[in-house]
Amino acid sequence: MKLNEVITSDKVDFSEIPPEYFLIGLLSAFENRFQTIADNTMKEISWKQFFAIICVNMCTEPPTINELSEILGSSHQNVKQLLLKLEKKGFIKFQEDKQDKRKQRIILTKACLKFCENNNQASSQIMQKMFQGIPEKDIKATIKTIVRMDENLK
Repeated sequence: MKLNEVITSDKVDFSEIPPEYFLIGLLSAFENRFQTIADNTMKEISWKQFFAIICVNMCTEPPTINELSEILGSSHQNVKQLLLKLEKKGFIKFQEDKQDKRKQRIILTKACLKFCENNNQASSQIMQKMFQGIPEKDIKATIKTIVRMDENLK
C-alpha cells in the first residue's frame, strides 16, 4: 500500500496526530519503502551499504570509520560491521593513515567503482521517478526543514 493510500484509508485515523509527529512517521515509513526498493534494485549490496559507498565517494579524502559514522549518523560499531561486509565483497579496503598509524582510511576499490558505474542508470531512473513533479524549491524547503530538525536534536 502506498503512503497516500494509507493516509486516506479508513483503517487508520491520523486526525488526532500533531503534524510534527505525522511528519516523523511519514519519514520513517518512506525510509522503509525506499530501502526495500533500493535493496531490490541493487541485489549485490544493501541500500545502507550503497549509501556508505556514496558518502565515502563524496569525501574529499578517504574517511576514517569515525568520520564516516558522523556523516552517516550511525554508531561506530554499526558502520564498522557495514564496512566489513563491503570489504568481504571486495568493495572497500582499509588503508593505514600516513600521518597517524592508528587510523584506518576507507578506500573504494576498482570493483566498487565498476559496480557504481553499472548501477548508475538504474539509480538515476529511481531518483527521477521519485522526484517527478516536485519543484526544486519544495525539495530545498524539505532539506532545510530536516537539517533544522537535526540541529535541534543536538
